[in-house]
Amino acid sequence: MNSISKKVYALTLSVAMSIALIQPAVQAAEAVKPTAAVSESIVSKATQTLQQLGYIDTIDGVKEAATPITRAEAAVILQRVLDLDNPATLTGFGDVPSDDPAAPAIYALKQGGFIQGNAKGYAPDAPLTRAQMASLFTRAFELKDNGIQVVYSDADQIPAVHADDAVRMKQHFIIEGSAFNAKQAVTHGEFASALYLALGLDVKKEGLTSLEDFFKQPAQAGFQMSPDGKHLAYLEPWNNRMNIVVTTIGEDKPVRITSETDRGIAGFTWASNDKLLYFKDAAGDENYHVYITDMDGQNSKDLTPYPNTRAMVIDPLENIPDEIMVSMNKRDPRIFDVYRINIKTGEAVLAAENPGNITGWLTDYDGKIRVAISTDGNVSSLMYRDTEDQPFQPLLTTKLGETFVPVMFTSDNKNLYVVSNLEQDKMAIIEYNPATKKVVKTLFENKDVDVGNIIPSKEKGKILAAVYETDKVNYAYFDDEFKSLMDNIQAKVPGKEVSIISTSDNGQVLFLSYSDKSMGTYYFYDAKTGKVDKLADTAPWIDESKMADMKPITFKSRDGLDLHGYLTLPKDAKATDLPLVVVPHGGPWARDSWGYSPEVQFLASRGYAVLQVNFRGSAGFGKEFLEAGNKQWGKAMQDDLTDGVNWLVKEGTVDPKRVAIFGGSYGGYAALAGLTFTPDVYAAGISYVGPSNIFTLLDSLPPYWESERNLFHERVGDPVKDKELLTAISPLFHVDQMKAPLFVVQGANDPRVKQAESDQIVEALRKRGVDVPYMLKMDEGHGFANFENQLDLYRAVEKFLNRHLMQ
Repeated sequence: MNSISKKVYALTLSVAMSIALIQPAVQAAEAVKPTAAVSESIVSKATQTLQQLGYIDTIDGVKEAATPITRAEAAVILQRVLDLDNPATLTGFGDVPSDDPAAPAIYALKQGGFIQGNAKGYAPDAPLTRAQMASLFTRAFELKDNGIQVVYSDADQIPAVHADDAVRMKQHFIIEGSAFNAKQAVTHGEFASALYLALGLDVKKEGLTSLEDFFKQPAQAGFQMSPDGKHLAYLEPWNNRMNIVVTTIGEDKPVRITSETDRGIAGFTWASNDKLLYFKDAAGDENYHVYITDMDGQNSKDLTPYPNTRAMVIDPLENIPDEIMVSMNKRDPRIFDVYRINIKTGEAVLAAENPGNITGWLTDYDGKIRVAISTDGNVSSLMYRDTEDQPFQPLLTTKLGETFVPVMFTSDNKNLYVVSNLEQDKMAIIEYNPATKKVVKTLFENKDVDVGNIIPSKEKGKILAAVYETDKVNYAYFDDEFKSLMDNIQAKVPGKEVSIISTSDNGQVLFLSYSDKSMGTYYFYDAKTGKVDKLADTAPWIDESKMADMKPITFKSRDGLDLHGYLTLPKDAKATDLPLVVVPHGGPWARDSWGYSPEVQFLASRGYAVLQVNFRGSAGFGKEFLEAGNKQWGKAMQDDLTDGVNWLVKEGTVDPKRVAIFGGSYGGYAALAGLTFTPDVYAAGISYVGPSNIFTLLDSLPPYWESERNLFHERVGDPVKDKELLTAISPLFHVDQMKAPLFVVQGANDPRVKQAESDQIVEALRKRGVDVPYMLKMDEGHGFANFENQLDLYRAVEKFLNRHLMQ
């Protein structure tokens, strides 16, 4: 069977590291000011909307917004909102007789468990306090703990019975400010505003695709065909976790073979015709273990049952039954040795011991380790040997910025296919002879972008196509039969992009079609008959007609660089004075790509223009462009984002007063930097697992990134030699310049950007009296994987952005 990468646009073998890091920047600006708990505009809109819905009217005592609301008035409104029937018996409170006009409402709430009290009295005419409103709303609208860390300056004054409810209220962005004021009387305006927000009316709009639909787990995804082409395996949600399902091709009898409940399966692959390997970590710690299971789910076993160890399959050894090649850092957390593991017995035999500087290995067609790459982060050496009993010998050495990465052997196990940018700016695919240490030929190169990947065929012993990405993914074909296959499949799904996953010996092809409006659809194509059979829509609930166009863009930076990216405008919206969310990618040595993004489509559906910029330092655009980002965190890299905003403002597309920045990892850093160093550009920011202090970030790199420390020092800055630079670009040291509202999001088990990175910036702002919503999930790592946590995150994001850009 021919295994072909589904994500052909991912630069899997480039020198660029797939790391998610993020940090902010600095400039003079006035101090951050706490947002008022209730603005007049919210009060007015809330009251008007609630009246239109029939939830409140003048009979309820909705007089002047500033007058206190009584407990009886609040009960009457809530009974109407919750549609509660009048109880059969109107007794229980000594001061609420059955003939009291508010009695049905008060006793309906008591019967429903929304209010508590004893026979002594309810005090219907007393003003409703903030503490009482918090408990009412928490119970009435089932406000759950969403992970936002709440700190009240007057927490000791909140009655114990209301303490948790006061926290829930703030967690759901119903009130703001550092003081809760538990005994303060709630005004009619405050009550209307709180009710408006609790019902989600601030973000609800007729005909919108629901937030849950954007972020729910795929219906079915990750299809893979068994080597003999007789079975399919795929991932499917079960108890809100992705688990593996296996079915026989041609039969509709799927069988779930895993039952994970704490953490979904991160990935899987066929080990043989009747066994599968799968991978998962614990609570986001990224210490992935490799598991084996029979095709029916029996005899599951952890093949790498070692604590604090990260395991990765480097070669499934398709031609060697019962063995796989796995790299693990169980001997030393900083380095990965290679083991041959027997998938039947679990026996692991050391195949190659890492001397300390090897960061990559390559096997030949016989499963022998013949190539290794050593590096100190700046200088890398390609090591080679003819047989496994020989010592590795250096073939060539490259310096920072140069790439020479072997991706596979030629069919005779003599030459190497290599991704290389030696003596040129863009990466190309070449054939290299280790014996002569010379390039045999260049298979393909593109003058504008790097060649990012290949489509290999072990059966043919050759590369079928080179993959390169401009605005979209492109292919350069080296095999006429494969080109014809791609052309035929493309014709079957017009208007879609195609990614071939695998083929079988009998001519069956498993492929995925996708677009910027579709997460994807899996198909079987019979190359002999030309018939196409649909297997599954990844997200059948998404209505493509409601999705927005992701349009490629190009603009000039202030110093003359051509910058590429994508702009997504709300569907059918007039491209004038729109609110904008800038979404910088992580890495930063990665890139944004065209395709379906739930996050982007969600933001566009809520009325925001979305800007994604491949700023300098992004991968895929050549050596010079990548190196233009060296030591430019918070500086020129940040300027590129600012220039994108200014370009859209100048074009009239964007309202300069309604711009936010929301990024994860490096994108989270960019969000902090944007609010810190360009405080007049952004009205709000969201940092999602983003570093705030470059010194502590570099000091806490995972042990297995130790060999890349020098790379960080060269590309970001050396803590000793560049102390002044790193101080200048660390947002933590310049929080006095930040004036826009900030929302911080973090996973407690993040091995890349430690929790301390978010703790530091939040603590520094709170010391200045700035109220910072801070969502911390204890069962997540570098980004949220669990469905319920993703929903909590994006519900909060929706309310936060709406509050600061739309109101």
